[in-house]
Amino acid sequence: MNFFWFISENFLETLDIADAGADVFRVPDYNMRSRVCAHNDRWFCFKERLVENLKEKLAQALNAAKSLEAVEKIRVDFLGRKGSITTLAKNTDFATMTAEAKKEFGQKLNELKNFAQERIAAALAAVQASNVHHKSNDLDLTAPGKGRRLGALHPITLAQMELEDIFQGMGFSVLYGPEVESEYFCFEALNIPHDHPARDMQDTFWLKNQLILRTHTSANQVRTLLRFGAPIRAIFPGRCFRYESVDPSHENTFYQCEGLVVDKDISVANLIAVMKTILSQVFKRDVKVRLRPGYFPFVEPGFELDLNCLLCGGKGCSTCGDGWIELIPCGLIHPEVLRHGGIDPKEYSGFAFGVGLTRLAMMKFGIRDIRYLNCGDLRVNEQFTTLV
Repeated sequence: MNFFWFISENFLETLDIADAGADVFRVPDYNMRSRVCAHNDRWFCFKERLVENLKEKLAQALNAAKSLEAVEKIRVDFLGRKGSITTLAKNTDFATMTAEAKKEFGQKLNELKNFAQERIAAALAAVQASNVHHKSNDLDLTAPGKGRRLGALHPITLAQMELEDIFQGMGFSVLYGPEVESEYFCFEALNIPHDHPARDMQDTFWLKNQLILRTHTSANQVRTLLRFGAPIRAIFPGRCFRYESVDPSHENTFYQCEGLVVDKDISVANLIAVMKTILSQVFKRDVKVRLRPGYFPFVEPGFELDLNCLLCGGKGCSTCGDGWIELIPCGLIHPEVLRHGGIDPKEYSGFAFGVGLTRLAMMKFGIRDIRYLNCGDLRVNEQFTTLV
């Protein structure tokens, strides 16, 4: 019994099997696609040659593929939507085939598809393994390694960053001022005139252009009031300079963090509340402090907030001397300073304080000698590895 197997002519040209010989011949049909006809006893021979032809082409292509991109292209060419194997299945007219032929040819198609998937997967694995092998050949496991160390921040920087976070959480702005300052903002605007004896308390570095290296961050108080007015809450962290003898607790270059609050009805109670918040959040434990009277020309009244030395437990050491270390000078802003800043002292009041960042870092990290902080020795910083 004869039967017809329908395949498009374009597909035959694609598969390059037009040389199938006498077993295959075309019969034009104007109502249907061109037919490829074969006697029933010869059709299986044609089918076998067709499948084997695809297998051979696939094997040749995979043997030549040396990269992941080449293997992927072969997969698309054979198993993609328009691939050879996919097209073979789509263009076969199973409706004209006998049940036995459908079963036989369907089985062959499945075997061909599985064969292609397995060979392509194996080729992909081989290429990946080859790439790993080449990379491993470039690696000399006996060579000394390149160490990667976590970076470190200076302990003063860590203390400053922590303070800034605390104050910003309390509604303070973080502002910065010049390190080279005028005599006016550093002294005169802070109620320290030329003939005032308080100038003897701060030996100053004078420059040839009549400017100075600021002796305290308090120089930013009047600058800030003139620019922003009142009310205002701000801190000014930065570096200061004084011509001092260097010892375990004194340096000629050190860091401060000045604080300024100006508003209506500000009192000492507000000052004490802020100081307690600072210390509790910085040290994260109970610390012993004392508040004693202190003289600063730009505040009235003035106070000294001393911290019980955390290095010796208050027993006395080369850093603190008598068991207490001066940490936060503070007080209510002098009316004359408010006037220099263009603020009416009858309407507004405020307080100012200066946190010694250098001494704060010493207490927080247990550094007994202030000179370590400016020595430039990287071994000091390496002890404070930090993720920022």
